[in-house]
Parts: sequence; C-alpha cells; structure tokens
Amino acid sequence: MNYTKIILSAGLCIVTMHASAQHDSKPVKKPVFIDKSGMDLTKNPGDDFYNYASGTWIKNNPVPAKETRWGSFNLLRDFNITAVKTILAESASNKKAAAGSVEKRVGDFYMAGMDSLTIEKLGYSPIKPDLEKVNQISDLNGIINHAATMRTYGGGSPFFGFFVGQDRKYVKNIVPQLSQGGTTLPDRDYYLKNDARSLTIQESYKNYITRLFTLSGSSPADAQKAAETIFNLEKALASAQMSRVEMRDPYKTYNKFSVADFSKSTSNLNWKSLMPLMKVSGQDTVLVNSPKFFTELNGLLSSTPVNDLKTYLKWNVLKTSAPFLSSEFVNASFAFNQTLSGQKVQTPRWQRMSSLTDGTVGDLLGQIYVKKHFKPEAKERMQELVSNLVKAYEIRIKNLDWMTDVTKQKALDKLHAFTPKIAYPDKWKDYNGLEIKRESFFQNLRNAGAWGYSDMVNQLGKPVDKSRWGMTPPTVNAYYNPVNNEIVFPAGILQFPFFDPNADDAVNYGGIGAVIGHEISHGFDDSGSQYDKDGTLRNWWTDEDRARFKVKATALQEQFDAYTVLDTIHVNGKLTLGENIGDLGGLNAAYEAFKMTKQGQSTVKIDGFTPDQRFFLSWAQVWKGNILNETAAQFIVTDTHSPGPYRTIGAPVNMDAWYNAFDIKPENKLYKKPEDRIRIW
Repeated sequence: MNYTKIILSAGLCIVTMHASAQHDSKPVKKPVFIDKSGMDLTKNPGDDFYNYASGTWIKNNPVPAKETRWGSFNLLRDFNITAVKTILAESASNKKAAAGSVEKRVGDFYMAGMDSLTIEKLGYSPIKPDLEKVNQISDLNGIINHAATMRTYGGGSPFFGFFVGQDRKYVKNIVPQLSQGGTTLPDRDYYLKNDARSLTIQESYKNYITRLFTLSGSSPADAQKAAETIFNLEKALASAQMSRVEMRDPYKTYNKFSVADFSKSTSNLNWKSLMPLMKVSGQDTVLVNSPKFFTELNGLLSSTPVNDLKTYLKWNVLKTSAPFLSSEFVNASFAFNQTLSGQKVQTPRWQRMSSLTDGTVGDLLGQIYVKKHFKPEAKERMQELVSNLVKAYEIRIKNLDWMTDVTKQKALDKLHAFTPKIAYPDKWKDYNGLEIKRESFFQNLRNAGAWGYSDMVNQLGKPVDKSRWGMTPPTVNAYYNPVNNEIVFPAGILQFPFFDPNADDAVNYGGIGAVIGHEISHGFDDSGSQYDKDGTLRNWWTDEDRARFKVKATALQEQFDAYTVLDTIHVNGKLTLGENIGDLGGLNAAYEAFKMTKQGQSTVKIDGFTPDQRFFLSWAQVWKGNILNETAAQFIVTDTHSPGPYRTIGAPVNMDAWYNAFDIKPENKLYKKPEDRIRIW
C-alpha cells in the first residue's frame, strides 16, 4: 500500500462470503467470517499455511476468462463494479436529473462510453486532427513544443513525464517536477532483456504498433517500418532510465535545479519556453528525478531524424486513444494485452466504462456511492480501530530493543502526527468547467484530460490543499502519503473480508487492522522512514539506529529473494521491501492491538478456531487467489508488492504468536528459529 498501496476496488462478496437473503420462513444463516469450507485441512499450517488457510477455495476457483487473477480482492472488485454499474445505469435513466447535477453528469459520461454504435461509425476520425498536427511539424523545435502541448489535454506524454506536486524537502511548496519516461512497455527491462519471455513480448509489441498504424491509414510496409523506429527509440529511452529499485530512493530522485540551469544541460529542451506550453508560469525551479535520463534524451533528440520523431509522436496519439476508438483499435489493444497478461477474453464494455467513469469523475460518482453503500457507523468504528492501532504501534516502538531512546522519541513524534482519512473526502471536487455530453465519448475524455491537467497545474502558487485524495471512494485500496504523513482508507476497503461491524475482533484486526498497521508501517519502511513527522525528507535517525534498521531490512529482503514464483523467477526482495516491511509491521501492530480486546485475551473458540488462529486465518484468507503465469511474470518486474502466497506467510513466520497459535514445530517447513525471526517494528 504505497503511495504506497495494498492493491485492491470496493465491495463485499455477498454471495460467497455472507449468507444470502433468506425467505422469512427459513432460519437466517449466521455469517461465516472464516471460510472453513475453503481451507485444506489436510495441509499442516507449519508446512503450507497458504493452502491450509485457502487451498480448497484456490483449487475450486480458477481465473475466469475475463480476468488475469482471481481471489478475495477480485471478488470485492466484482461486487463493487456491479454496484457502480447500477448507480450509473440509474443515473443515466433518470429523466428528472437536472442539467449539471451529479446524476446527470455521471450518467451522460457513462452512456457516451456505452454508445458503441456511434463509436464504431467514427472509426479513428476523433484523432485524425491530432495526427494531422504531427504531420505539419517540420523541425526539431516543432517536435519538442508539440510534445509539451500534448500532455495538457490528455494527448499523451511523449519523451518524459511531468507533474506538479509537493517539494519533498519543503512540503509547503508545490513545484513542477520532471520524470523519466517516454516508453510504453511496463518496465525498461522489457526492452533490454533477451530471454524468451521478453523477446515474445517485444515481437508482440511491434505487431501491435504495426496494427494501429495500419488501421490509421499507413501501408503495411510503412507501418512495419514505424514499429521498428518506435521500438528502437523507446529502447534507447529505456536504456537511459533508472531501475524501479533505484527509483525507490527518495534522495536519489530528488534533484532540484533552477529552470535556467537545467536548460543548460539539455540544450534541445529550453524549459523556460517549454513550461508555458505546459501551462506553467512564474516558476523558476524544477525537481528532476533522473537528470541523467534528460541528458541522454537531449542527445537522442539531436541524433534522431525529425521524421522518426514524428512517427513517435503519432504513436503516442494512437496508443493513448486506441482503447476508446472503434472495435478494431480496442481489439488490437486487447490482443497485445493478452501477451502481457494472459487474459483470455476482453473485459465487458460495461465494466470498462464503469471503471473509466470512476477514474475520470470519481468525486461525482463517489458522492452517490457513499450514500448508497457506506454506513456512517463504519466510519466511527474505523476511527476507533485506527486509534487502537496507533496505541499498539506506540507500545511496540517503546519496546524496541534495537533503537535508542532519542530515535524512539522522533518515531513517536511522527506516529502521533499521522493524519487518518477515512471513507471519502471532506471536500468534493466539483469539476466546474468540465463539459460532458452524452453523444460525444471521445471529446468527453479529452475535456476531462484538459480539466484534470489544469486542476493539477493550478495548484502552483497556492497553499497545499491537504483535503485532496489520491483515490476515489469506491476504491478497495489504501495508501500512505509521506509528504503529508497521512494514511488514507477509501470507503471501498471498509467491507468484508477486511472489515465487518458484525465480525469478531479477530477477523477485523486480522483484516482491516493489518491494513491500518500496514499503512502506518509505510511511514517507517525503508523509504517512508526517511521523511519526518511533518512529511519533510530529512534524516531524524542516529547513524547507529539507521545502520541497525538496514541490517534488519536486508534480512527481510533476503527472505523474500528466496521465494520462487514461476520457473526460475524469484520475488525481488529489494523492489518489494517497503511493502514487506509494511506487512510485517502492520500484522505485528494489529496483533498487539487485538490482544488489548476482550476476545484477544480469551481462549474461547469460534467454529473450532481459537481467537489467535482466527486472527491469522483472517489475514491469510485476504490473500487467497489464483493468477495467470503471464501476469505473475509481469508483476515480478513491475509490482512493489509480493505475490499473495508470500504475503500470506512472509510476516507470520517471523511472529512467535503464529507459531504458538498453530503449534508449529522445528520439523515444519516454514519454521524459523526464534533468533532468526525478523523483528523490525
């Protein structure tokens, strides 16, 4: 959970996890919060805790054709997206909805996306003007200026990334920020590796490029040539990029320049003239996450023929637009995605448009969602749980045997400065000025892209608005934002299996309690721990304490490095370190808080399981699931989270309480000697 996130969208799987509605003449079934029927009790928890907790469910629930993985999170998403669809369909059919009302706007946006007949007739005509603009470019200066302009209306982000956000060392300031970018494949490694899997993806990518250029009027020969040009150019950009592991270092990626000085190192990129084209004015400094990338980009711009750069700009138009054009373009996009993910059939259009509506005007949709699907008492209970987790974390910090008192006090200061955000924003975005019409799907997207970009850059020169959220209310996820030192829990995650007001404490603390603890732990992981209580990137550790922390973090990294996912592919312990620290700290803190409850202090069994067993089973059953091999291989490269089976066991094998709960012995496969168990927070 990184801004920093867990990964999950909203919902409660009523059919699978809860009793269905019963006729009055029949007894109402008691909710089953620990799914014993889905467990594989032939497994010893000390040998295979993942399958012990969920093995029968995993065996009986393969990945559906329209999905790339299937588990607790997907069940939640499936329920939630259906709830969102219902909201959108009702809004769209509400003939009494006033012009400009929330219902009218979300209903029109959704229905425009569902009007496949009109979209089909238009073909690729919505982007013909964009392609023609690129055709009119005659020199390198025109290329660079047009690339800057494209990002202001959602037309793509050629060559590099740009955004506006808080200065990590001066968090009260909003500053323009430049990032490495310009590539299409999920990670730079896809361009640079030559193993069989990477080569297959590269070939599929070139075929995808060829297909889109052919669909937009190029001859087969020209389209194939374009594919080679684009791949080689993006490969050069990939070679200049830092790795994902390097990008996790907040100091390495913090490089502040005056606009004038940075322009001297990128002679082809005059940022003083480019900033106004990106709607930024009056800014004399810029943050750059990878100066070397921009130096390399500068040279690449000089050495690449203008016609090749024009081809690359056209590709940015095509790839960003293809999912929203006629079916030939949509199908071409999906065919390439199949190679990356292994997904068998395309996600239904209603589901794609429901997600798109949430992602585009989420604060409008969210207002209706929380009225229909969120109970105020859940917020009150959540506030209580957050408070209990903070108390538990305080106890754990005070009892650390590896940290000195001076650093402990700084850690406690940071803990007590955390700001929790629960369910939905206090202040909704109103999207004033965003025009949405039921008959113009693609233009709605362009309007939304332009509105969102202006909303971002308009933060410049203003006080930081800490009421902003990085996720929409229906999202089943959570995150920690280091520069605001805040933990955020959208309404979507406040449902079973994470949380249910009727569940026993063991279930809630093993679910949402561990999520809360996870987000708190991100403030103290290898990256988040470098920010102080005010969110400033500033060292608050003694050198000795930091060194001891690094030793413990390295041990956890090595534990996860040893896990094999697929063939010879292992978990990347460095890439996933922050999330693994989050899980380890979060589950420990949740257990600490659970032991403060009445149930936590008892030994009374429910459905045959002790309170402690239910706590750990609740945690394990959150992570049950199946995943396609292609998706698993992709996530190892791109995802900062470890796969579900290893999140299930990664933290518990370091907790004495888990060994005691399930009577784990030295002869069991998951057993770690007490002195080898990793204790960080």
